[in-house]
Amino acid sequence: MTIRRDLHKLAETGLVIRIPGGARIERWRGMERSFTERLEKMSPAKRSIGAAAAQLVKDGESVVLDSGTTTLYVARELRNRSHVVVITFSLAVLEELSTAEALRVELTGGVYRASSHDLIGHAVGQSLNAIYADSVIFGAAAVSFERGVMVHDPDAQREMLRAGRKKILVVDSSKIGMDATYRLCGIEECDLIVTDSGLAGPELERLRRITEVQIAN
Repeated sequence: MTIRRDLHKLAETGLVIRIPGGARIERWRGMERSFTERLEKMSPAKRSIGAAAAQLVKDGESVVLDSGTTTLYVARELRNRSHVVVITFSLAVLEELSTAEALRVELTGGVYRASSHDLIGHAVGQSLNAIYADSVIFGAAAVSFERGVMVHDPDAQREMLRAGRKKILVVDSSKIGMDATYRLCGIEECDLIVTDSGLAGPELERLRRITEVQIAN
């Protein structure tokens, strides 16, 4: 009875999930709630962006996938593809694709960061410097017309931008025309920006004067 009461208390805190005959550790244990909350924010837009971006990856190609919520939607759309090599420093992407038998998933080195369920540090950059994939698909916290593609993460892996032939930014429309803390790259450095139908009018025209833009349906 004491063990049952203890398991019940742990289940109430979200540290474990009750199963018949016992309990198991919550799969997302250690991740801050902010990651799962970000995953749900603008989820219909991110889902459509993920589907559109995944279509740009052909069977037999290689792709570097950034750590982030929008790129996780890309990973979900890649699950049923064949002979695609996915290189990532996101453990969330790794978990998403762990049962996709027709894909090859390569994880960089690095130090685990619970808040984003990914790897950071010098080892990530070293791994990425040795890679030249067909494409790099990455996210951002903001796209500022004055300052460029921006992030809130001081540990953002800028090496990934040199790790592939084509640089594809996936970002929902709520982030365009906004600012964040750190500059990642210029808008003109993106070969393609995939966003959702929430972007229209003058902002879409302005963005298209800088680089190619695809609106996901």
